[in-house]
Amino acid sequence: MLQRRLFHSSKATLYKTLTPLTHVKHAGLKRNSNFAKITDKDIDYFKSVLSPNNIIYEPDPESLEIKQHNVDWFNLYRGSSSLCLFPTTTEQVSKVLRYCNQHSLAVVPQGGNTGVSGGAVPIFDEIILNSSKMNKIRHFDEISGVAVVDCGVILENLSQFLEPKGYTVPLDLGAKGSCQIGGNVSTNAGGLRLIKYGNLHGAEGTLGYVTGVSLLTPRLPKAVNVAMIALNSFETVQKAFVMAKEDLSEILSAFEFWDHESVDVVKSQMMDQSNYPIEGKHAFYALIETQGSNREHDQEKLDSYITRLFQADVAKDGVLAQDSKQAETFWSWREEIPGSIAKSGTAMTYDFGLDAPLLYKMVEDTKDHFDKKGLLGKDKLYSNLIGFGHLGDGNLHLMANLNEFDNGGQSLMDDFVFDWAIKHNGSISAEHGIGISKVHYMKKAKTDAQLRIMKTLKDALDPKGIMNPYKIIPEQS
Repeated sequence: MLQRRLFHSSKATLYKTLTPLTHVKHAGLKRNSNFAKITDKDIDYFKSVLSPNNIIYEPDPESLEIKQHNVDWFNLYRGSSSLCLFPTTTEQVSKVLRYCNQHSLAVVPQGGNTGVSGGAVPIFDEIILNSSKMNKIRHFDEISGVAVVDCGVILENLSQFLEPKGYTVPLDLGAKGSCQIGGNVSTNAGGLRLIKYGNLHGAEGTLGYVTGVSLLTPRLPKAVNVAMIALNSFETVQKAFVMAKEDLSEILSAFEFWDHESVDVVKSQMMDQSNYPIEGKHAFYALIETQGSNREHDQEKLDSYITRLFQADVAKDGVLAQDSKQAETFWSWREEIPGSIAKSGTAMTYDFGLDAPLLYKMVEDTKDHFDKKGLLGKDKLYSNLIGFGHLGDGNLHLMANLNEFDNGGQSLMDDFVFDWAIKHNGSISAEHGIGISKVHYMKKAKTDAQLRIMKTLKDALDPKGIMNPYKIIPEQS
């Protein structure tokens, strides 16, 4: 698990070649001429608000110190900001934003920078307002379970704070070692246990800056059980999920699926020395987790469920984790998938909300489409096209490697998959957010009336449009 967390925090040194600037790749993007450019007077003001070690000012945006804040995790989006500010209090955030609004300086809020839609990095020269130093747990009520925390608290750190007190965070993500609470609530973060705890909604920094969050945290489950099963078709994956809801009901906390190509990528990049828990090669795998208060009761229900899967010829193989260490190993095979694709090359990642029967059909249709065009495979434009996700909320993660820094290649894939999702009445983003990567498709995904309402709300709260511009809401035609 340590390898994953280090991967998220070391992306600045991961890529030998950085992606071209976003506004160069996307020629249609034009800098808003109403926004001012940073002056020495602006820098002097920020120095009066923040301590010197909480300011990175590099007139050359290519310098390493500022570059790591200009580039997104998957090396698909890159801005050219010369200024990154690290406030430590809500008052400092307020002073910075008040000044930026008065002087028409555009701002991009940034947390752990683990987002994958380009929402947390600048498009042009926007000031980066990073929350990493707002990392205090302000208050925790051990009776109600309410935790009040700064926006920059890392998700995993909050979990480690709560567990000794008998509580847990109602959210778990593969990026938990780097992502921050402010970013979690600013996107539609669902994560690995949405079917038990629900999700979080936000506006991706376009309406304001989240400085603190109050969370109602649930009790830490007394019993956690994890199983991994192998299946030969996506139809049987769906059957296994329906049976899980029938047999496990209130204790079911996660149901994750992935294809065998995902396993191949993880083996090649992350866990080549580890033995996969299930022998042989199967089309699909699923991880089932239960959380409850009675270990024997939960174990009995899970055993009965697994037995019924075999009796119904739904699962072809399976294994139950015998202890927490083995359970963590099972989870790592699922959680390492995105990082493995990123280590394989430039990664494109998508998250779609679709009816369950359509989840893997999208992957199959995408493979078929680009295979027929001769663009998919080793040494082709695209490789390692895989599908995995959260079946409980109909959330598909489709990923692939783009083997050239070619915006035409990215746009070609974008056009196909987003049009496919819209045609099948799906959502173009289930939990990653819109950012810059999907803003072009919002006119297809939303009605004119919906976009007008979004724009009206934006104008009311941010009349100068300085908050995370160029994201979510498409330019009016």
